[in-house]
Amino acid sequence: MTFARGFAAEVRKGLLNLLAGRRETVIQMITFPLFYLLIVLFMGRGQLRADLLLPVLLGMVALTFIHEQVNRVFWSYLGDIQSGVLEQTYLTPLPSAASILGRQVAAVIAALPTALAVLVTGAAAVTVQGARLPFDAQVIVPLASIVLGTCGLALILCGLTLVFKRIEIITQLSVAVYAIAGGTLVPLAVMPDPIAFLSRLIVPIAPGIEAMRDILLGGHSLTALPTGWGLGWLLAQPLLITAAGVLLFNRLEHLARRRGTLGRY
Repeated sequence: MTFARGFAAEVRKGLLNLLAGRRETVIQMITFPLFYLLIVLFMGRGQLRADLLLPVLLGMVALTFIHEQVNRVFWSYLGDIQSGVLEQTYLTPLPSAASILGRQVAAVIAALPTALAVLVTGAAAVTVQGARLPFDAQVIVPLASIVLGTCGLALILCGLTLVFKRIEIITQLSVAVYAIAGGTLVPLAVMPDPIAFLSRLIVPIAPGIEAMRDILLGGHSLTALPTGWGLGWLLAQPLLITAAGVLLFNRLEHLARRRGTLGRY
């Protein structure tokens, strides 16, 4: 009962914060789609080329989601550390797992409006070009892979901030790395082999983006993905990242509690 109440309270708090910051959310729902269109214009040398709109759209939706989800979880956790609220929660019977899980769910929900705004903008641009946005139910699998892997990354960053505190720059740099070398804008198949290997190995959105492009643009099935490392890795990578996130978070949480630094910043 304590776990369920704590989980529900964290989700409610996250959604209330989303509602309180609705102006900022609206601004992001405008700026991210504009950024997507500008990227396509830049890559198309001033033209919204149909052959770029769809591939870049799939990568941009994933990039927008990981940016919003990770940052919302991270900053909510860091805010509680700075205000002293986090330390107080460890004096209650509330399991820390309920708190972090609630934050993750709230962040996933809060990330959807901006990601959907990019998707709707891309669909409109594709329609104007005389094409259509394809859909295949199989794409649910790579989407779920992206969500789970992103949650695992957020756990790693939250665990690090318990001990090292000032790691804000890491969240910003990581998103930049995903945009440049994560297969978001340029397919990993045309990148140098070492970069493609590392991206498929550790970037939470890379296998999902490749799978979505294979399914929606190439017409392939989940069991016959021609790029990347196949269905097995698409399912295994987010599980491994999440497992690493859970282990690292628990270890760093115990370290911070032993040092008594949960409330220091």
